[in-house]
Amino acid sequence: MASSLHTQTNTNTNAMNGTSASAAPAPAPADPNSHLSKKPRLLTPPQPLPITPSGILSEFSHHDPSIARINNGSFGCCPSSVISAQQQLQLQWLQQPDHFYFNQLQSRILQSRNIIKDLINADHVDEVSIVDNATTAAAIVLQQIAWGFAEGRFHPGDAAVMLHYAYGAVKKSVEAYITRAGGYVIEVPLPFPVNSVDEIVQEFKKALERGKQNGRRVRLAVIDHVTSMPSVAIPVKELVRICREEGVDQIFVDAAHGIGCVDVDMKEIGADFYTSNLHKWFFCPPSVAFLYCRRSTSNSDLHHPVVSHEYGNGLAIESAWIGTRDYSAQLVVPKVLEFINRFEGGIDGIKKRNHEAVVEMGEMLIKAWGTHLGCPPEMCSSMVMVGLPACLGISSDQDALKLRTYLRDKYCVEVPIYYRAPKDGEVGPVTGYARVSYQVYNKVDDYFKFRDAINQLVHNAFNCESLPN
Repeated sequence: MASSLHTQTNTNTNAMNGTSASAAPAPAPADPNSHLSKKPRLLTPPQPLPITPSGILSEFSHHDPSIARINNGSFGCCPSSVISAQQQLQLQWLQQPDHFYFNQLQSRILQSRNIIKDLINADHVDEVSIVDNATTAAAIVLQQIAWGFAEGRFHPGDAAVMLHYAYGAVKKSVEAYITRAGGYVIEVPLPFPVNSVDEIVQEFKKALERGKQNGRRVRLAVIDHVTSMPSVAIPVKELVRICREEGVDQIFVDAAHGIGCVDVDMKEIGADFYTSNLHKWFFCPPSVAFLYCRRSTSNSDLHHPVVSHEYGNGLAIESAWIGTRDYSAQLVVPKVLEFINRFEGGIDGIKKRNHEAVVEMGEMLIKAWGTHLGCPPEMCSSMVMVGLPACLGISSDQDALKLRTYLRDKYCVEVPIYYRAPKDGEVGPVTGYARVSYQVYNKVDDYFKFRDAINQLVHNAFNCESLPN
């Protein structure tokens, strides 16, 4: 099906109203005796009503009330008002798909891109593409790097640097695109628990030095904004600055947990590429993300990995049509922003309150268990790593997964568990950490339920060895 998404139509406002400039009626003469202002009245759009606690309960009443859902970081959440708007869009498509395709899809996607552009402080809407998720965005960037090796612009053995705690799917993409193309991949070892930003900065500098050994060039740095497991907020602005000083060709920030969770400002961060999911901390339905590509970057070779009719019309247009599919998650961004603006301070207010709440809940838990946080509070986002009692006997990734399942099935607590291998010589180390999230729908009772479940396990002398494989 031939697409019209790459065409732009500017319609004259008078024409849309059924009049022309030449035919516009002359203004009525002013009444010199009138006491009313002669200035035209500007109609301001109605402001959304501030949301109440009962309103939040209503918006998330579709959540299972029996579950202490302290794992927003994995799949996010979507309020009922946005789900309703999405369903209406899906129905409109199904009622008359040709009309929707030719007359609505383009303008609605552009509207969403413009909102994102303003939220992230990008210079131009052309810098913003909408894709399914951060994994898709990573494939777009890494595919371009792979072509650089294949076409001889990069030399075999030129390096790409990424954090050891990079998301697993992104690590697989690096393997599939860069390692297979002849690139040399360097992982930045990061300590955990983390005590300071400086620990990360120093390890990153060492990795860049290794990347430049033997005459190599560092062609790409992949930097997480917030690592997934373990969850730590990374000092991206400082790492990007170091990359520029060290001559790294291109910088890609993988911020799956970005917008709505940490500060996201493209001018301040200064990366060439930045991606963030919108369905994790920005209340969109799954799945939708944006990929920012700085205009000054030579990005004409950036293409969506699913090739369709729009190939060659620019990444944003290519991504807006990759064949017949459900695009509704991309179209509800305006409705999501309306929901967010019902909260005091908008997205910044939500982010600040979530951070403060999750730190408070994390500190309550470690006090109850006699453990510690995985990083200082200032390096937490809306997630915090909370040490679990050592007596639980978490001794492998498999133990962590089994304990997570047991907490879900037995205690109705949904929380990811991370296993940290003990260091040589450690005595009674904390090897298990819970990644605890806080979002607007959470209540203090959710965290008390988790606390009490672990306390019960400790009281019962529970050990992960007792769980079946």
